Amino acid sequence: QVHLVESGGGLVQPGGSLRLSCTASGFTFRLYSMSWYRQAPGKLRQFVARITNDHSTYYIDAVKGRFTISRDNAENTVYLQMNSLKPEDTAVYYCNVVQDGVGSWGQGTQVTVSS
Repeated sequence: QVHLVESGGGLVQPGGSLRLSCTASGFTFRLYSMSWYRQAPGKLRQFVARITNDHSTYYIDAVKGRFTISRDNAENTVYLQMNSLKPEDTAVYYCNVVQDGVGSWGQGTQVTVSS
C-alpha cells in the first residue's frame, strides 16, 4: 500500500526558505514520477512541480527560479526546496504519485509565509 509522509512545513517570513520532504513507501519509488501540489484556503489544489524517474523537472511559472524539486532514490524521498517565499505561497503542500492512473496523496504539510 502506498504511503506518503510530508514534513518540513512551518511559518516563515517573506523572502525566507523552507525545504519540504516526502518519504514514500509501498511501491518501487525509483520507477515513478513524483509531484508536489498545494492548496490554499478556499482554492483548488494546484500542481507545483514534478520530477520524473529520470530526474527531468517541471514547474508552474509562479515558482520557476524559486523552487527546486529533487529526489533521493536511496532514501525514497522527494524534496521541494523553496526560496524567496511569498505570502501567496501559503498553502498546504501535498506529495503525489500516480500509479496505473490512480493518484495517492500524503496528509500534507502547512506552509505559511507571513511577517
